[in-house]
Amino acid sequence: MELMQAKGTRDFLPEKQIEKQKLIEKIKKVFELYGYSPMETPVFERFDVLSSKYAGGKEILKETFSFEDQGKRKLGLKYDLTVPMARVIAMNPALRMPFKRYQIERVFRDGPITTARYREFYQCDADVVGSKSMQADSEIIKIAERVFKELGLEIEIRVNNRKLLNGLMQEIGIEEEKTESVLLAIDKLDKTEKKEVEKELKEKGIEERKVKKIFELIEVKGKNQEVLEKLGKKVVSEEGKKGIEELKEILKYAKSYGIDNLYITPNLVRGLSYYTGPIFEVLLRKGKVKSSVGGGGRYDKMIGLIAGKEKEFPATGISFGLDRILDELSEKEKTGRKTVSQIFVVPINCSEKAIELVEEIRSLGIKTEMDLMNRSISKNLDFSSKQKTPFVIVLGEKELKAKEFSLKNMDSGKETKVKFSELEKMKELIK
Repeated sequence: MELMQAKGTRDFLPEKQIEKQKLIEKIKKVFELYGYSPMETPVFERFDVLSSKYAGGKEILKETFSFEDQGKRKLGLKYDLTVPMARVIAMNPALRMPFKRYQIERVFRDGPITTARYREFYQCDADVVGSKSMQADSEIIKIAERVFKELGLEIEIRVNNRKLLNGLMQEIGIEEEKTESVLLAIDKLDKTEKKEVEKELKEKGIEERKVKKIFELIEVKGKNQEVLEKLGKKVVSEEGKKGIEELKEILKYAKSYGIDNLYITPNLVRGLSYYTGPIFEVLLRKGKVKSSVGGGGRYDKMIGLIAGKEKEFPATGISFGLDRILDELSEKEKTGRKTVSQIFVVPINCSEKAIELVEEIRSLGIKTEMDLMNRSISKNLDFSSKQKTPFVIVLGEKELKAKEFSLKNMDSGKETKVKFSELEKMKELIK
């Protein structure tokens, strides 16, 4: 039998896992900067929660891994972090609002596998529940901008509104029962040629003149205010007008937040059916990853409907695809580090004394490794070099007598003398 991991999954050896953990820490730092606190939910949920008509919708259910437990209860691996969070809020209605949380966890989708698209992947979500204000949506957008600034990646943030899209569909004369399937077809424009989407719309029974009108409206271009003015003249329904007003509010707050890479994009849909207002998507301006690296929006009705209560829980949030970001950063910044160790200690016939010294160094919070293979000095130096360990200490009888050793920087070759009594100063030396 040929040993292989399951299709659409990946193993993360230390070199890659170190990169991933650094990336997670940077994202966590930004989330917490804005007052979002960590939360965790089980890897699987009751299938009736995941399949609720108020959750992800029919399209996502096609990609949901499902199974039964020994009690014949139907369960499913979570396909996103929003639906489980909605279930948590519904079960804990006494939580103080606004409730701001982040989660960085694995999710699973049994979908097509392409470049930067996997069946098991990490999402990094930040959501705020309890606020109807567009200031909450704007804060979420600012978080996205700051995350990618921290990562050194240039992005553009595309914004639209499901209320506006619904209003446009009404103006065109798309029947309410067909609206969602029409929007799902439009959502494929980033991945499919326009003619294919046109063909799909016609197959759904949409007349050619209406198909033409759809593209006239969703292809409106110009500066943000110009786009809103043009679409504002086409929309007469209250829902459509509300969508325009919400986008204007977001632009107002975006100015206060100093966001300058925000673009009103009429053809942005976001495929999940639970969105009720502003929606947003993050794309890299350059790089090998062409699909979105983040997206989200407002979902004011889902939590209350899942809870089976009339009470509304307004909510908005964003999710970043950790694996796609990691793929891009791996191309941009290859460190080659295969170990978290900051120092590698090579003992020469003095293992017991070396252990005592290494434990003292570790007690200072310095990640330290020592030879466990009884290799020669040259082989140990070669090993630490290939592992990309930043510093090496060779410890023998001479160093033990002098109560002093040399801390060697493996990049520059520079050696610094450190007395056993002054180990504390190593914290500065290894920065």
